[in-house]
Amino acid sequence: MTKKLQHLFALSEKGAKDLIKAVLWCFVCNLSLMLPVGAVLFTAQHLLDSMENGNDPVDGFWIYAGFGAAVLILLFILHWFQYASLYLATYKESANRRVSLAETLRRLPLSFFGNRDLSDLTSTMIADCSSLDQMFSHYVPQLFASIFSTLVIGIVMFFCDWRMALSVLWVVPVAVLLTAGSKKIQDSFGTKNILNKRAVADCIQEGLETIRDIKACGRQETYMEKLDEKLAAMEKGSIRSELATGVFVCSAQAFLRLGLATTVLTGGALLAAGELSFLYFLGFLFAAARLYDPLGLVLQNIAATFNTKLQIERMRSILEQPIQEGTKEFTPDNYNIAFDHVSFAYREGDGVLEDVSFTARQGEVTALIGPSGGGKSTACKLAARFWDVTGGKVTLGGADVSGVEPETLLKYYSMVFQDVVLFRDTVMENIRLGRREAADEEVIAAAKAARCDEFIRKLPQGYQTVIGENGSTLSGGERQRISIARALLKDAPVILLDEATASLDVENESAVQEALSRLLQGKTVLVIAHRMRTVAGADHIVVLQDGHVVQQGTPEELMEQGGLYRRMVELQSETSQWKLEM
Repeated sequence: MTKKLQHLFALSEKGAKDLIKAVLWCFVCNLSLMLPVGAVLFTAQHLLDSMENGNDPVDGFWIYAGFGAAVLILLFILHWFQYASLYLATYKESANRRVSLAETLRRLPLSFFGNRDLSDLTSTMIADCSSLDQMFSHYVPQLFASIFSTLVIGIVMFFCDWRMALSVLWVVPVAVLLTAGSKKIQDSFGTKNILNKRAVADCIQEGLETIRDIKACGRQETYMEKLDEKLAAMEKGSIRSELATGVFVCSAQAFLRLGLATTVLTGGALLAAGELSFLYFLGFLFAAARLYDPLGLVLQNIAATFNTKLQIERMRSILEQPIQEGTKEFTPDNYNIAFDHVSFAYREGDGVLEDVSFTARQGEVTALIGPSGGGKSTACKLAARFWDVTGGKVTLGGADVSGVEPETLLKYYSMVFQDVVLFRDTVMENIRLGRREAADEEVIAAAKAARCDEFIRKLPQGYQTVIGENGSTLSGGERQRISIARALLKDAPVILLDEATASLDVENESAVQEALSRLLQGKTVLVIAHRMRTVAGADHIVVLQDGHVVQQGTPEELMEQGGLYRRMVELQSETSQWKLEM
């Protein structure tokens, strides 16, 4: 049962157990709603008996009052436990769900993110999780509990009088079938509604990321028109979805109320014929009134569950993704990186690398060069297992990196990529990300080595200055230097550099290259560069074109061979002479 609930509703094991407890408490509370009915009937019967026997009905007032108070106290206690099982457990599961999603996303290969929109993932983490919170606090437990309590109460009614039971319950299966029969229609509208909301989120995300380009090109009106169209489509879709749900649910609830009419008519006829006592008739009327309230909730919850099922499927599509796993015990004999007939494709039929083989040896600088789109950055990320290869293997110290847990593997890597990622935190903590246990003095030493100290000291709070999201308050060169300081602080045996000095001016580039030279000594260095002078001192150069290795060797050997490397060197030499002519 627990496993089925886990799969059906994308719950943790504890969440599934808490759901069962919540259903049980809701079931007990639904049954307890019949206690006031019993109390009223008991009091009425006692009053009638007292009047028939000529006794004063007021004599038993305190007994009735005490019985009523006991019922109220019991109802309070039961509903308190129901509240705790519903809401408190739901909030705990909500936190577990978000943590579980974050843990899964953390362990997925980057290829997953390349095929999913960021706004879609954000929607799943925020909007879908919020929908599930409401589902498990308001819908699912009450739905199952109402079904079970209706069955129990119905059985009791049949034992009391099958004719009255039929008059009360005949509307229930019809109303449920009417709601359940609308599933396909509601799913269709619900899916369109989710797609419309995602389109709006995508458009807003795109606007935030490209706001400078939109303004620079004067496309504000065009962008707003596009956003308005998507918002209008979302609004129309939401109205249709709500209308489709409302029509079926309201119709079913209205039909359910016909049961009161048939109960009155059947009871009146039996009462007139002397086949039913007045108290029984009154009891069935009260029971029907109490029964239809949770049943109306069931019908509403069925429709809500249909819509929420779509969010569960989206969440399950993330949670069931194959994660990157491997051994956590890894101590390589050396730090040579070897590509052995490696092939890789982001999507099937869209190959980026094909039969790539080369070795980046420890103590040497290995440069990857070639035209844009040749697979240089992809190869660099494969070396750190950001993706898993689709053919061949990548090894570190002779061990296949695909067999090592990513976090364990990345302890041996320091990386400086072209796209720098900084966090909305202090400069000190952004650099300390390279080695969390580093002392402040070590962070400052790394910053000085990366030529960051001077501009950091000029910030309002120095190293304690909180920079904007992704370092938005810093220049491109400053962000790049903080990234280099982070790598210097980590001081890992394998260094991956992707155009590490591309954003620096000539003076700072020379200074940082000097710092990098100290960092690179005795380590395995894999560097990507487009400027030929950057790789002129490399020990080994691999030339990639269209995903294939077309040349490799020392700079001198490649110059003698001719080919693509020599052509790139000559072209850059020519372009260095380019100047503006008026």
